[in-house]
Amino acid sequence: MPFLPCIAFALSACVHTSPAAQAAPPPNSARQPATPPLLRLTPEQAVINAAAVAPDGVKGIFELTVRGTGRDGGYLYLNSQKDYRDQRSLNIEISPSVQRELADRFGIDPRVYLAGKRIAVRGEAKRVLINFTYNGAPTGKYYYQTHIALSAPEDLTVAGEQVPLM
Repeated sequence: MPFLPCIAFALSACVHTSPAAQAAPPPNSARQPATPPLLRLTPEQAVINAAAVAPDGVKGIFELTVRGTGRDGGYLYLNSQKDYRDQRSLNIEISPSVQRELADRFGIDPRVYLAGKRIAVRGEAKRVLINFTYNGAPTGKYYYQTHIALSAPEDLTVAGEQVPLM
């Protein structure tokens, strides 16, 4: 009988495991969680968080009422404040190509359609340095704005619509 434990021990060392079995993924409970859902942020939260992680940005779904609009260099800007220079303003930057797609979707210029509307935008809010200029030359004075570059028209929804999550 004293040999029985020794035989069991010796045989256990001979157990063969295939390479596939050794490389098997961990059970579901031990896997890393999927990418967390995007946070829903107000303009104020976006501005604070973008400043905290600058020069990086903060990804999320940003909800705002369009209180101001403007154009510069072909780009359309939707602003959460009437004055786009207000440090609390979250400014959505829309390229000419995305503007055309939104115009097709809304049947009207997006600047006109979105003014005063509650919107949600999926993207990344980043702090952007804005230089003051005089006669086309920088003065050395500057301030910061917080921008989201709208990369696709489906990343913008109007009140009541659902924002598709990544």
